[in-house]
Amino acid sequence: MIKQDISEKQVKIVYLSIGSNLGNRLQNIERTKFELINNGIYITKSSSYYESLSWPNPKNPKFYNIVLKIKTDFTKFQLLKICKKIEIALGRKKTLRNSPRVCDIDIIDYNEVSMKNGINLPHPRMHNRNFVLIPLFEINRSWKHPSTKQDIKTLIFSLPNSDISSIKKI
Repeated sequence: MIKQDISEKQVKIVYLSIGSNLGNRLQNIERTKFELINNGIYITKSSSYYESLSWPNPKNPKFYNIVLKIKTDFTKFQLLKICKKIEIALGRKKTLRNSPRVCDIDIIDYNEVSMKNGINLPHPRMHNRNFVLIPLFEINRSWKHPSTKQDIKTLIFSLPNSDISSIKKI
């Protein structure tokens, strides 16, 4: 029997970004939330829905995005496995990187951990993404980047003006 570290069973605060730009985007995100709950993940806060341009090709369908604050006792690797399983169950297919998709779940911040061994935390591009920062600001105005320690307002204001103006709250 493998002994577990006490910290492995403690509840962690995690932020997830969920997006969809294929099919019924709103329904896809609601189904994702439902599946997270069915997998033992407790959602404590959910941002509003935001619509943003697809990146890197704005000609692809627009995304709906939200950010969730969750509590979990899953390890980061267990959580990642659950997220990937949900993406596939909802119809995500292996395609080219950044292609349109039914469901995309990213771990943005896992209990303020910084690491690059097997999983990159915090999410390595989250600080450049309006569809992550603006919904995250809505649910936690005092959030700080775990690696750089920059506050969320600084990160938002470092985005190009076009990124700030192109996202729409639904």
